[in-house]
Amino acid sequence: MHRLAQLDRTYVWHPFTQMRDWLKREPIVILSGKGAVLRDAAGREYLDANASIWTNLHGHNHPRLNAALRRQLGKIAHSSALGLANEPASQLAAQLVRVANEPRRTATREPHLNKVFFSDDGSTALEVALKLAYEFTRRTRGPKSRPRFLSLAGAYHGDTVGAVSLGHIDLFHQAYGGLLFRSDQVMAPYCYRCRFNRAQPERADAREYRRCRWECVTRVEQQFRARKKRGPGYAGFVFEPLMQGAAGMIPQPVGWLARVTELARAHGALLIADEVMTGFGRTGGGGRLALGRRSVALPLFASQHEGVQPDFLCLAKGLTGGYLPMAATLTTQSVFDAFLGEYEEFKTFFHGHSYTGNQLGAATALASLELLQRQSGQSARIRLEHALTRELQSLWSWPWVGDIRQVGLIAGVELVRDWRPRTPFALRERVGIRVCEAMARRGVLTRPVGDVIVLMPPYCTTLTQLRRMIAALHDAIGQVLSSPV
Repeated sequence: MHRLAQLDRTYVWHPFTQMRDWLKREPIVILSGKGAVLRDAAGREYLDANASIWTNLHGHNHPRLNAALRRQLGKIAHSSALGLANEPASQLAAQLVRVANEPRRTATREPHLNKVFFSDDGSTALEVALKLAYEFTRRTRGPKSRPRFLSLAGAYHGDTVGAVSLGHIDLFHQAYGGLLFRSDQVMAPYCYRCRFNRAQPERADAREYRRCRWECVTRVEQQFRARKKRGPGYAGFVFEPLMQGAAGMIPQPVGWLARVTELARAHGALLIADEVMTGFGRTGGGGRLALGRRSVALPLFASQHEGVQPDFLCLAKGLTGGYLPMAATLTTQSVFDAFLGEYEEFKTFFHGHSYTGNQLGAATALASLELLQRQSGQSARIRLEHALTRELQSLWSWPWVGDIRQVGLIAGVELVRDWRPRTPFALRERVGIRVCEAMARRGVLTRPVGDVIVLMPPYCTTLTQLRRMIAALHDAIGQVLSSPV
């Protein structure tokens, strides 16, 4: 066993990992990377089909991001945001505000995002939004109000206590229920397993052949009305736009987001958009697969595809292109103004992090934003999205592929025992994990969400590399499920 692998097994406790299983085998130890390729301590190469847990946008060791980081290192690595400002964080805040408000809505009631609170990761970005929305509601509805939040079934919004409370993954609530506050949930638009979808399974994304009456929207409306009857309405509606990630890569049918956020607005709820995974171009061209000669600016955020402007926009993961931990929560002037007062009034927002507005992260994020807005980069993302759609079709040849769902450059392949009745595998069979292990042996790395295999390639991925990713998944499915356990 490599000495680094041994050190890891002896001292490191890995996240979301059953360590008894981990200790049964030698781990892959990554030493370097270039573009979409990772190299391990044994000299083996792998394609990063998971964008390093959904963070890496432009590829590893990108020359422009490296240069931005080095330039900032030549100035200063970090100084406190408590009582001090700094150059790259100020510039980044201005850029985030600009891109978050493009394209602008014509409806005057839509909020304008113009304040940025920096933090460290997706959990803290949601924690900031939660605390701000909670206190804003108390200050506008009255200090005796008890703000309550609504989110989607199966939602995951992070691991801090507030973020876990906003989520609805049963496993987390069973483990930490005594620490959490209560929030309400409403059904997610999971077309493939929706009890209201009367369509028989087909060899296509379930959103394409669904037969329903938008009962998922009706349930949201009923939930808002029921809450209103019991007293003050919800303080906020929390959602991942277009695609729920850790819930199982659950995509929303076109129009769902606009409908439910309109309902939330009508009932006085603040909109909290969790774009930790979906932000910075991940949700693609919104169906525009050819740019032609005319320059077209693609939305950087999923909410923008359906013209939804939230009151809180939570960003992390790809903010620095996958280089450094950094997050941002964008909000409105009215929320900001609610925390203004005299020193002795203690209306300050009492929340912060040691590395808030870190210069290295901010400088790298600025370089990443510049890359994202280049016309050549936007065109490349659309071509990659189109290629991913085409290559995924080969997976329908397996009877264990129940649903293939794609939003931009996010894809989830749900594996089932039999595609016709949509029968799931038993948890003890570890199908998703075993398929990903088989992919790793073929030189492709990704991580499942249950029995949903995730593909989220870096934007620099070539067509040849993309084909290798899909071929590895195709062959791994065949190897694992054609053989007895």
